[in-house]
Amino acid sequence: MLLQNLVSSSFTESVDELIDVLYSSKQLEHNVLSAGSAIKQAILNGGKLLTCGNGGSAADALHLAEELVGRYKLERRSLPAICLNADVTAITCIGNDYGFDHIYSRQVHGLGKPGDVLVGFSTSGNSPNVINAFEQANKQGITTIYLGGKDGGKLKGLCNHEIIVPSNTTARIQEIHTVVLHQWLEELDITDWSSL
Repeated sequence: MLLQNLVSSSFTESVDELIDVLYSSKQLEHNVLSAGSAIKQAILNGGKLLTCGNGGSAADALHLAEELVGRYKLERRSLPAICLNADVTAITCIGNDYGFDHIYSRQVHGLGKPGDVLVGFSTSGNSPNVINAFEQANKQGITTIYLGGKDGGKLKGLCNHEIIVPSNTTARIQEIHTVVLHQWLEELDITDWSSL
């Protein structure tokens, strides 16, 4: 019974914290919509989306890319997106030859072109491999979108678009990142892609 009460209390506290963070995240609306518009415009102009992250953020990067190539809710054409943490052969090759800090920047160098968009997820903003990816993207004229949290970390100020969730809790930050990427997908679902 004691364990059940602890679990219930912990769940209630997590939900209450999420509600608070959700409410505070309303202030991010302009940044979210602006970044979503940049993604849509890039694809309409013949560009593609690149995504990356580590750990749970790697799962978010995968989630965003697969929903574009597959579909979200509505039937629409497949959209160009590549998740840089999806190819284990590229990651292990680059990691072995150049080091883990370069697993994404090397792929951005080879796969990215001006007009593309790089979306990087990092709850701390201090992941060296994501920082290097954004620095490489900036050199190549690739639009950069950073989804972070806490104080923004070292990535703050490095990207064209920043969505920094007002929380210090990794789980809550990732939950808001999911809300953000779903907002983008809603908009992309109703876009007219007939010009592609």
